[in-house]
Amino acid sequence: MIFKRRFFQIFAIISLALLSSCGTTNYLSKNENSENTLSLIFAGDIMAHTPNYKNTDYARIWRDVAPLVSSGDLSFANVEASVANSLPWSTYPQFNMHSEYVEAAIAAGFNVFSLANNHTNDQYLEGIKETKKYFDSHKGIWTCGLKEKSGDALTYKIIEKKGWKVLFVAITEILNQNDYSSYIDYYPSTEKKRAQLMEELKDLQEKSKCDLFVLSIHTDEPEYVLKITENHRNFYKKLIEECKADIIWANHPHIVKPFEETAASSYYTKNLGQKERKAFIMYSNGNTISAQRTNPQFTAPETARDNTGDGLILKMKAEKKSDGSVIFSGYEPHLITTYITPSWQFVIKELSDDFISTLDRAEIVNWAKYLTERKKIMEKVLEGK
Repeated sequence: MIFKRRFFQIFAIISLALLSSCGTTNYLSKNENSENTLSLIFAGDIMAHTPNYKNTDYARIWRDVAPLVSSGDLSFANVEASVANSLPWSTYPQFNMHSEYVEAAIAAGFNVFSLANNHTNDQYLEGIKETKKYFDSHKGIWTCGLKEKSGDALTYKIIEKKGWKVLFVAITEILNQNDYSSYIDYYPSTEKKRAQLMEELKDLQEKSKCDLFVLSIHTDEPEYVLKITENHRNFYKKLIEECKADIIWANHPHIVKPFEETAASSYYTKNLGQKERKAFIMYSNGNTISAQRTNPQFTAPETARDNTGDGLILKMKAEKKSDGSVIFSGYEPHLITTYITPSWQFVIKELSDDFISTLDRAEIVNWAKYLTERKKIMEKVLEGK
């Protein structure tokens, strides 16, 4: 009897793996390889709590979302930890991950990382320096947020891809401790520091002659709260209007908030005349991978803490028009969820009807029912309800 029960448990797990691998979605549209089109992927926070790094098959974390992530010409994520192999792995409250954890994310398709957040200096100067050295050694990977020397100017990258020039800047408004903050692109959310930041960004944008300006902001706002603060909404609009930011990619709350495409003031150029602008604001894409939801509330899926187990990967396309202007020609929101396997590995799945049906067919009923409700909750979040 024990053997028989064990057989069906193994069969269910194998069936789930096989069903999940079927019908891989082709995310590339027929125009995506055009030199005039740039495909962009924006995820959220890559974290490493103890359950994440204890199971060392890190490639499995990303297996199901790798086709989506790798479909972007540029795929962005926030690394919320030091990456220092000389130091031990460390979980909350002072994170440290090892390079193999990040290598799995890079292999999945991520190639642009924000390194400026409230956990950047968790491992002090040694962690900052080793993290920077690790990412600097990677060709074809772009990062911002860490400085070479104390007090250096705001860092930035000009990313050249498919004939495009993308200006990328990553700053944090918050640190958990002030140690070695002069090595980080740190701009507290005071009126004075915001004014300084805006002047520096205006100067960078003008000098860069970029096609697209992407600004990552790790925000000084409450964690786990769905409400968008008017303080940040107004600040982002000023960054779009005055600094000509095209994409504001914000994170910190560890939960998903709505995103919006917003109109910006038209501007005049000598060659193109009067041009209309639109910009994108992502208020928070939540956790991409973490173990903040270690105990899903199967009977109460609306529990606020359960929001930390779901995230958003937003895919968008920027297109150069014949007159030289740039527009956003489409976007796709992909809800994701952190699923805990029977072997207690935390992996990323698309929060979709297909995955829920797979769970149901494999008789993993508690997860199927739970994620059915979580999907409804997350859809309402994206609608701003």
